[in-house]
Amino acid sequence: MSIGVLLVTHPGIGEALLNNASELIGACPLRVRCMDIPFQGDTTQLQQKVLENARKLDDGGGVLILTDAFGATPSNIACQLTREMLANVVSGLNLPMLIRVFNYASDDLQALTHKAAEGGIRGIQVSHASETSE
Repeated sequence: MSIGVLLVTHPGIGEALLNNASELIGACPLRVRCMDIPFQGDTTQLQQKVLENARKLDDGGGVLILTDAFGATPSNIACQLTREMLANVVSGLNLPMLIRVFNYASDDLQALTHKAAEGGIRGIQVSHASETSE
């Protein structure tokens, strides 16, 4: 059983990250769907659509749901699904997170969830402007 991955994001973010990650690693090794959550919309209807898409991805191993911003509508909708089915949610989606998920495609849901969070965190680095003395 492989894990399904559902990207639930503000418009355009999930698709752009999926396209870039797939291009960088050569192919997408998991079943992935993207769902854009519009800024204005019926939350109940959107939640039902997200649930339907998540269920289509689940072959018994569960679904990893990646969202762009914790506390925003996409994340709130996704978190509700954890009550309906075997699904984990990781917020803060970035390109390193998605690449890490693809690189560990054979992991189970719990391990893949951990790898996603770890990849997202490790992908954040700070570079400082060099200070010059005169």
